[in-house]
Amino acid sequence: MTDLIACLSTGKGTWLEVSKIMKAADWTHIYLIAPKFSMENFKHDKKFEFVEINPDGEIEDMKKTIVEKLTNKLDIDTAISIVSGTGREHMAVISAALTLGAGIRLVSLKNNNMEEI
Repeated sequence: MTDLIACLSTGKGTWLEVSKIMKAADWTHIYLIAPKFSMENFKHDKKFEFVEINPDGEIEDMKKTIVEKLTNKLDIDTAISIVSGTGREHMAVISAALTLGAGIRLVSLKNNNMEEI
């Protein structure tokens, strides 16, 4: 199995795509990188863990938070969805996953099916 890290932030309709990606596989763990607003409002049937970030903060601070929360938690093979959020958040997520030694693959939806990009 594989872990999933997904940004869950801004972007019209992106929460629905993140939700579908969460349902698309039997993930070992699901980590949602999200600001407080998302954490307070997003619900899902699958078990997941939030990692709260400040999207207005520095990229390095977001990365540091993600690394601290996910140290010793990620599988070698980690799927990442960056359909939601900003480029700054995406950079922090990808950099944190690589710092933690994860082999990453980007995933998205095509015709409502998860697909590696």
